[in-house]
Amino acid sequence: MGLFLKSRLRIDKHHQSKDSVFFRDGIRRIDFVLSYIDEANKEADKKAERRKEFELHLQNAGLELETEDKKESENGKTYFVKLHAPWEVVSTYAEVLNIKVPIKENDMALPMENPLDCVLKPFKLPDHVMHPEPDFFTAPFSKQKQELFLINDMNNVFSPSTRNRIVYYILSRCPYGTEEGKKKFGIKRLLNNGTYTAAFPLHDCQYWKKAKDENCESERFTLYMQWAKFSRFFKEQPLDLIRKYYGEKIGVYFAWLGFYTEMLFFAAIVGFICFLYGLITMDESTSSKEICDPEIGGQIIMCPLCDQRCEFWRLNSTCEPSQYSHLFDNVATLFFAIFMGIWVTLFLEFWKRRQARLEYEWDLVDFEEEQQQLQLRPEYEAKCTQKKRNPVTQVSNIDV
Repeated sequence: MGLFLKSRLRIDKHHQSKDSVFFRDGIRRIDFVLSYIDEANKEADKKAERRKEFELHLQNAGLELETEDKKESENGKTYFVKLHAPWEVVSTYAEVLNIKVPIKENDMALPMENPLDCVLKPFKLPDHVMHPEPDFFTAPFSKQKQELFLINDMNNVFSPSTRNRIVYYILSRCPYGTEEGKKKFGIKRLLNNGTYTAAFPLHDCQYWKKAKDENCESERFTLYMQWAKFSRFFKEQPLDLIRKYYGEKIGVYFAWLGFYTEMLFFAAIVGFICFLYGLITMDESTSSKEICDPEIGGQIIMCPLCDQRCEFWRLNSTCEPSQYSHLFDNVATLFFAIFMGIWVTLFLEFWKRRQARLEYEWDLVDFEEEQQQLQLRPEYEAKCTQKKRNPVTQVSNIDV
């Protein structure tokens, strides 16, 4: 039986696509990758010992590991350690991190259609790109109440970005030994001291073509074709797909960036109109006429511009610069300054509304508070072994 499994693994490995995001068995998803180079130097044995102990603690935490030999790498020197979090681990830490899971499909009435949708149709994206998943009511996950959640397939309950977040949470807190009586832990330290060369999650495929593996959703390819290409600069952003692939923080960032760009468009239109007004009225500027007039500006002698080797000059020599300055310094400039003062206020208020809508649609109402409570720095968390109740919130989250 053991020989059969070994030969099967060799066959799967030989035929496995380079785009695959699964272990050699084609079932377990790769949630994170650690890489290292086995060099022959003085610290090689110490680094190998750290890796051995760290990976042993990762297995004790429930993660499954699979190592690719350096011969399979492009440079022939790098080992890749693939990590997979099984359901037991993912469900446990999903409860710790208060990750929300669907409990019921949203049955609320859809908003009325915008009468301007026909006009805005060239700027729209297909519905399957804009809304890759149906809308659900959600709640923080609980292992003891799994039957209350909509779990059809345990492998697809949590998105890849959520699984990456859970595995990184484990990596950042996993110990690998003690030095000088102090406990050492965390992937950051191992990266800094060169034990591992890199730690990263995988994309689901190459961005310029779909993955050959049918189990791969090729969301990265969809984002490239529908969002990241320059020819799509005028299209709306698929924020739901960005959030699903990269996570909430990246999704909110691009939501803000897109909203800021839209608001700047209106400011640019008003600014361009003010510029055109200056261009049209450039020949009617009284100050420019007086400066260019040889009987007025030509008779005014100006002082030298420097103390040595500079001569007196006539005011009409600045005729052309004075005309060009009228493009940006005219009556419309005052209007533009007032408009920008109003624009800033409207931008802030409209973004608050947009942000509140995203918080509701993406279930991020308490996201920031949860992050502050749960995402303590591992170094700080290791030193603080006791907790006391917060007198305001009555939650035991103050470390002492």
